[in-house]
Amino acid sequence: MNLHEYQAKQLFRDYGIAVPDSRVAATTDEALAAAQVLGTSRWVIKAQVHAGGRGKGGGVKLLDTEQALRDYSDSLLGSHLITPQTDSHGQPVNRLLIESPCDIDRELYLGMLVDRARSRIVFMASTEGGMDIEEVARKQPEKILSVFIHPAVGLMPYQSRKLAFSLGLGAQAKALHQIMSGLYRLFSDKDLSLLEINPLVLSKQGELLALDAKINIDDTALYRHADLAALRDISQEDEKEARAAEHGLNYVSLEGNIGCMVNGAGLAMATMDLIKLRGGQPANFLDVGGGTTAEKVAEAFKIIISDPRVKGILVNIFGGIVRCDLIAEGIIQAVREVQLGIPVVVRLEGTNAEAGRTLLAQSGLAITAAESLDDAAQKIIAAARALPQGEAE
Repeated sequence: MNLHEYQAKQLFRDYGIAVPDSRVAATTDEALAAAQVLGTSRWVIKAQVHAGGRGKGGGVKLLDTEQALRDYSDSLLGSHLITPQTDSHGQPVNRLLIESPCDIDRELYLGMLVDRARSRIVFMASTEGGMDIEEVARKQPEKILSVFIHPAVGLMPYQSRKLAFSLGLGAQAKALHQIMSGLYRLFSDKDLSLLEINPLVLSKQGELLALDAKINIDDTALYRHADLAALRDISQEDEKEARAAEHGLNYVSLEGNIGCMVNGAGLAMATMDLIKLRGGQPANFLDVGGGTTAEKVAEAFKIIISDPRVKGILVNIFGGIVRCDLIAEGIIQAVREVQLGIPVVVRLEGTNAEAGRTLLAQSGLAITAAESLDDAAQKIIAAARALPQGEAE
């Protein structure tokens, strides 16, 4: 789960990490009131969306008049911001962060994530703050500094001092240690999966400030953090993905036209790869999981066909934990509930596969059976291509 910048900065404040003074606004009037409360003659206005590259998309501005603030707020609120990290539809802007400007001397990068290969939390830092850190890592990997934290002892002062001197922050070594200590406690306490400050700035007054804040939370740990779960902004998520999550389904929207319903993440990836190999484009990743039911399968089916780009559906089930006859019942239930005008190809193997195939054959529905995964991929791609243009819609 992602947090907005204003939410992440509140957590920073709770853990003693310095951030610029700011207010959040949901309307233009609130934005003007926030500017007055800040008491500065200039303000940095930031669109609150779950996407990076906001500045490149026009979502970050430095303004110095109330009229400019009013006009900019009016243009942003209620709009969709398109950045290099969004699709062509962009992300809805429902809130703005009104922030006091900072006299920046230097911009740095500081981030944290879990290094699974080492089973460690790792701090990453760079002198190239304010830039695309992935691009820095690709072109100048020597600019990325790493500090690995042993879980038994936590962050040690010598580690933050070493990083401070490597970043040219010898005079701010103590301040950097305080920031890193707070970040480490925050990361551990809240079960975060990623934390980034880009940029972490050194002001001309010699103060270190988190000018930006990005936090990702481990979804599987949210049951321990009701306060964080309450911060979820559904408007920033794909509607179909959010709907799938409510039903315990793993769904990710893609840009193709072949819908996929598979049990098991590995099999789902293999199914998408084979569709691509045979010249098709998968429209989604959808794993119905092991402990599924006919009702859950029916819901998965409805989610897939809610995408108007889908022109065919491939159901690929290997019955192990889940029974193929249950999957067949779900398919039949969904097809009967929805007026379906697109082809469906089903491949069933494993537990009760024959019973499942019999149910589908006796349903009287236009469902094509496949002998193998390769056969299924070729059949659904051919059927989707044969569908008249616009019929899927």
